[in-house]
Amino acid sequence: MPAPAPAPESVPPVRVLLVEDDELMRRSFAVALERYGYRVTAAADGLTGLESFRDDEDFDLLILDVMLPGLDGIGLCRRVRETSLVPVLMMSARGDGLDVVAGLEAGADDYVVKPVETNVLVARIRSLLRRASYAPPAGGEPATGREEDVLVFGDLSVDTGGMEVFVSGTPVALTPTELKLLLEFAAHPGIVLERHTLLRNVWEYGWDGDSRVVDLAVQRLRKKLGRERIETVRGFGYKLRR
Repeated sequence: MPAPAPAPESVPPVRVLLVEDDELMRRSFAVALERYGYRVTAAADGLTGLESFRDDEDFDLLILDVMLPGLDGIGLCRRVRETSLVPVLMMSARGDGLDVVAGLEAGADDYVVKPVETNVLVARIRSLLRRASYAPPAGGEPATGREEDVLVFGDLSVDTGGMEVFVSGTPVALTPTELKLLLEFAAHPGIVLERHTLLRNVWEYGWDGDSRVVDLAVQRLRKKLGRERIETVRGFGYKLRR
């Protein structure tokens, strides 16, 4: 008789660090996410959240409330970004406030406005995790992409096979969102991409997406790649210079 087929390897659950100071919201978010199969570690303040992250950096995603005691979510995001490219989702009670902009400038990938329905929160989490699948594993060996996979724009090289980026031969560390945004530009060099197109293709938003996430992600890319690399076409969007 033929040998039985090996059992499929179990997929480890997605690990989420949730930092929220409101006890009722923290518990309800944690329970809801665990029902979707996520493994949640919860913290009630920014300093405890930072300690949890430093003790175990093997989280797949961070959800940070903006208003936190001790160390707020924006400061926590900045501290995380000093050592990690893990996807970060900010939660804000004021969707049109400066805290949204500050969170995105600090390196957050996306945000949601509280109160938020569970299905909306899970949709944003899934979108972030899909973007993270583009990035090479942390601590892995540098990929050796095929020559035909490498796109060159002056001193900027984008290895679409190995998912690596180089400026003048020096590797540049990008968050999953920044990497997917650059890949979108690199696939259409010299072509103006409108903000709503980028929101749809990178963030997976429809027409109701906030264009600020695009503008601030482009700002972060410019800081890492050079300000002249991505050109603003006023009234339309952005394009990658050939």
